[in-house]
Amino acid sequence: MSSNPPNSRFSSAHSSPASELIRTHAEMLAAEAEANAAKRRIELEELRSDLMSPEQRVRAWERVHGLTLPRDPNHRILIAVAASTRLTLEQVRAVQHDDAVRRMARTAS
Repeated sequence: MSSNPPNSRFSSAHSSPASELIRTHAEMLAAEAEANAAKRRIELEELRSDLMSPEQRVRAWERVHGLTLPRDPNHRILIAVAASTRLTLEQVRAVQHDDAVRRMARTAS
């Protein structure tokens, strides 16, 4: 019966550099996932925070969803934006209107 000597690279007493890399990489991925989850929680809190202005809340919604407000004031998604941000539909439309005014001012310049 043969056994591996304690200093052998097959010894179970010591982990190999490869397993350290894998564990370290797995820990890095877990930390990254945790950081992303924390960032998402903060972004979702910004969506609904009464401390944020309607424009800030709409911008937070745009960041979370990777979208911009549609230009059509009757677009159905505006109802979802209002619900997600705890704003009224009129407040969302006011932000939308302000965006349109800024766009017109830029094109007029």
